[in-house]
Amino acid sequence: MENKFKEFSANESNPKWENMIKRENIIYKRQNELRSEFERDYTRIIHCNAYRRLKHKTQVFFSPESDHICTRLEHVMHVESISYTIARYLGLNTELTKAIATAHDIGHSPFGHEGEKILSNISKNEIGETFWHEKNGLDYVEKIELLEDLIKDKQNLNLTYAVRDGIISHCGEIDENTLKPREENINLDEYKTPNQYAPYTWEGCVVKIADKIAYLGRDIEDAISLGILDENLEELYNILQSKQVINNTVIINQLIQDICMNSTPEKGLCFSEDMFNLIKEIKQFNYKYIYLSDRIKPARRYFYLVINEIFKTLKSAYDGENTIDKFEKMKKIYPDVFEGFEKWLSNYWNFKRDISYKNDIIFNIEDEKDFSRAIIYYIAGMTDNFAINEYNKIIGF
Repeated sequence: MENKFKEFSANESNPKWENMIKRENIIYKRQNELRSEFERDYTRIIHCNAYRRLKHKTQVFFSPESDHICTRLEHVMHVESISYTIARYLGLNTELTKAIATAHDIGHSPFGHEGEKILSNISKNEIGETFWHEKNGLDYVEKIELLEDLIKDKQNLNLTYAVRDGIISHCGEIDENTLKPREENINLDEYKTPNQYAPYTWEGCVVKIADKIAYLGRDIEDAISLGILDENLEELYNILQSKQVINNTVIINQLIQDICMNSTPEKGLCFSEDMFNLIKEIKQFNYKYIYLSDRIKPARRYFYLVINEIFKTLKSAYDGENTIDKFEKMKKIYPDVFEGFEKWLSNYWNFKRDISYKNDIIFNIEDEKDFSRAIIYYIAGMTDNFAINEYNKIIGF
């Protein structure tokens, strides 16, 4: 039955509405504004640099020669499409799912989840904090990404609470078969680990489910195209054939239909038992033969070298109260590398100590943890190719 969740949609009649559309700061208004609050969020997201860079970030397979292998941006588009279909059928707010889905992976590092693991190890060693892309995505839209306002001052994205919550709550690695939104309007700084809380909205829950639907089938499709599953196709065929599923298009379609048919406000978003078991089988297959395959291991070792060398080189400029002077010395040794970092960092730290500096100072580069944190944010925003080019500048002469 369509529109089963309509009365719980993110709209003005929802008791949570004022919390959903709340922003940290007052946002400027145009007299001829045609967009809703969530549409404004969506356009802010697609205009920011972190979103644009997703087209050059790894989804699963690094630097494929084929243009038809999924990138991080394409994955985001799949999630948006799937969440739109589910939300529309259930009667939920498709503008909100579109904004959350479009921004949900904005915090991903270069080299996909492997890059995320490497940065997390660095972060734990240097500042005692775990790096995870959902939290980094929230940090990016709240602190790092900047857009010019009507008078050309740079401002953070200042998104609504519902979208910011959807970003940090979207973790697709879920093993439970029932998902309901939480009631509490928590401070999002309370998040310490992925999947710690359920999303605040039903729309956020839809995106969380759509994330899993999007990558399960597409990763198989790419692995088959690259020949990685040549020796395991029979096992895959047996898994899918037993459930009357034969290809990625049908996998996605059946998962969407199943969750739409089985979900109710009382039960929550859920699959049938048979379909949920199929999801677990596919996930186990993907981990065994795709994500942990020998074919990917050389790339992992390369990612480790690239990210760690960039971090160590940039960190070598730290010298307490003398960091600015040390920074100038390092610019002479690695001019392109440090000038690029300085240009980025100048949005958040006033190198010239100019009292007219307008932007918020969010890093104190004379503090070692702050300096390390800035480097981690900087690396996390890099595309695969940019990171590799920076590495090559460091090791070259």
